[in-house]
Amino acid sequence: MRTLGLDFGTKTIGVAVSDGLGLTAQGVTTIRRTSLKADLAALATLAREYEADRVVIGLPLNMDGSEGPRAEASRKFADTVAQSLGIQVELVDERLSTVAATRTLLEADVSRARRKEVIDQVAAQFILQGWLDARRPADTAAYHADDDYDDSEP
Repeated sequence: MRTLGLDFGTKTIGVAVSDGLGLTAQGVTTIRRTSLKADLAALATLAREYEADRVVIGLPLNMDGSEGPRAEASRKFADTVAQSLGIQVELVDERLSTVAATRTLLEADVSRARRKEVIDQVAAQFILQGWLDARRPADTAAYHADDDYDDSEP
């Protein structure tokens, strides 16, 4: 099963999805928010399409770790998504995810117009990738060059 990652905003919801192994996150789409009912229908369609069994939603904490109005709205949205979709929803600290996404797009020399189109799904990708990386066992997080080398004597 896969996991959806969401960057929940007032005007848009950036969406990313994990690969089947839960190793990498890819940006999928940006949902233009029109109504809660439409937002939930779009998310339900994506959850079915990607066979997602979990949703990870960015929690916009203040830099000091406190929660403001946006964090409260994200918590409420997470509860609504969990009830509507009937799947597990987790909140994850998303501080600086949009900054990181913007920096990545700037470094890739993506045009201003294109950045505006994809920034939310790239932020969702950063949120989901951070969550995936945090869940990965430490002993599988790094590649060991000598794993493929057989140094036994013939």
